[in-house]
Amino acid sequence: MKALLDPGNALAQGLAAVRTEFQVPAGFPPHVLQAAEAAAKRVPSSHIDRTGLPFVTLDPAPSTDLDQAFCIESSGADLILRYAIADVDWFVDEGGAIDVEAWHRGESLYLPDGKAGLYPPILSEGAASLLPGGPRPAVVFIVRVDPNGAVRLDGVERAIVRSRAKLAYENVQAADLPAQFGELARRIQAAETARGAARVDPPEQEVAALPEGGYRLVFRPRLASEDDNAALSLATNMAVADALYAHQTGLFRVMDEPSASAIARLRLTAAAFGIAWPAGMPLEKFERTLHQRDPRQAALMLAIRRAGPGASYAPYRPSVVPWHAAMAATYAHATAPLRRLADRYVVRTALEIANGRPVPATARDAFDKLPAVMAKADSIAGRIDRMVVDLAEAVLLSGQEGTVFPAVVTDSDKHGSKVQLRDHPVVARITETAEPGTRLDIRLTGVDTARRTVTFERA
Repeated sequence: MKALLDPGNALAQGLAAVRTEFQVPAGFPPHVLQAAEAAAKRVPSSHIDRTGLPFVTLDPAPSTDLDQAFCIESSGADLILRYAIADVDWFVDEGGAIDVEAWHRGESLYLPDGKAGLYPPILSEGAASLLPGGPRPAVVFIVRVDPNGAVRLDGVERAIVRSRAKLAYENVQAADLPAQFGELARRIQAAETARGAARVDPPEQEVAALPEGGYRLVFRPRLASEDDNAALSLATNMAVADALYAHQTGLFRVMDEPSASAIARLRLTAAAFGIAWPAGMPLEKFERTLHQRDPRQAALMLAIRRAGPGASYAPYRPSVVPWHAAMAATYAHATAPLRRLADRYVVRTALEIANGRPVPATARDAFDKLPAVMAKADSIAGRIDRMVVDLAEAVLLSGQEGTVFPAVVTDSDKHGSKVQLRDHPVVARITETAEPGTRLDIRLTGVDTARRTVTFERA
C-alpha cells in the first residue's frame, strides 16, 4: 500500500491527520542537516574507477532517491550482472548525527502525498543517489546468473560509477536497456516458478474522482518493466544471502508460510469475487494464475498480500537456515540502503567478506540490534499503510450511506463477522455472527472520513 496514489488530493485532510497521529517527521533536525551537508562534500578515495561501464537506472519517473544502477554482459552461457548500490556507508559516520537519526527512523515512510526519508535529501536525493551524470560512489555486486537462473556472487567492489541514463518504468524501451536485460529477468522468474516461490506483487491502488461526484478505488497494473527490474534486485539479494550464510554471518529476511486458516479465508475471498480456485491447487500456484488487469483478481492479489504472516529480520544463528517462504529461498535485503537502515550493514559486510576481510565489529553488533529496530519501523509503516487504506475506503464509500452491497463472510468470532465486499476491495465488520463462506447483503450505515471508519449492518 506504499504505492497508493492520490493525484487529486482527495485524501489530503485525512493524510495530515495520519502524519500527526504517527508523528511522521516533516524534516530533519538542524544538526543532522549540517552533518549531511558536510558529508555530501566528501571525495571518494578508496573506490575503483568504473565510470567506463554503461550503467543505467530504472525507477518510477519522479524518483530521485536512486539506490541501484546496473549493466549486464554475457560470459559464455552465463550472464554477469553488475549491480551498483548507493554507497551510503561512505557518507555516514558510525555513531555520528546522521547515523543516530537513521537508527531512530529505521526506514523511509511513504504516504500518497510524500515521504519521510531515512536520510536527508542532500544525500538520499543528491550526493549518494545514483543520478545520471555522476560520478557517484557505489558498491558494485558482481552476480553470475546461469541458464537455469541460479545465482552466485562473484565479487564485490567499491567503485566510482557514472549512470548513462535515468530510465523510467512508464516509457522505457527495450533499446534503452542492456541487450541481456530481458533474458536475465526471464531466467530469474523461471527459477522462481521452478522452486515454488509465492511472491505476489499487487497492482497499485489509486483514488480516482467520478464525473458525477465522489471517488472510487481503481487499480493500476504493474508494468512488465517493473517486474523485470525487480528480478535484478532479487538475484542480487539471493546471491548476497548465500555468501553471508556461507561465511556464518549476516542479517536475513525471513517469513513463514501462510497459516491454514489464512488460506481458508483467502479461498472464501476468492469465492466472494467469483474467482475459481481448484480445491487441490496450492496458493503459490493459484496466485500465478491471477491477472492484474481484472479488478476482482487485482483485489484478491491485494488480499493475499495482506493475509501473509509478515516478514521479519533474523541474524545468522548456527544450525538455523534462514528461510523466506514467499521467495522459497534464503534471502537478504542489500539493495535499498537509501531507504532501509539494515541494508547498509548487509552491504558493508558483503563487501568485506568478498574481499577476504573480517566482518567489522560494528556490523556484527548491529545484526543483533537491527531486528528489533526494523520490526518497530516496519510496524509503524504497516500501521500507516493500513490507516491510509481505511481512509481511502472511507473516501470511496462517502456519500453512499444506505447503499446495499453484496458480501461474503470470511471470518467470525464472538464480536461478529469480517466480510469482504464482492464488488469492491473493501473489508469490513458486522456485529452479527455468521458462518465463514456465507453470502449476504450488507447496508452501509455510516462513514466517518475524519476517523477513517465505515460501518455496516446486515440488510
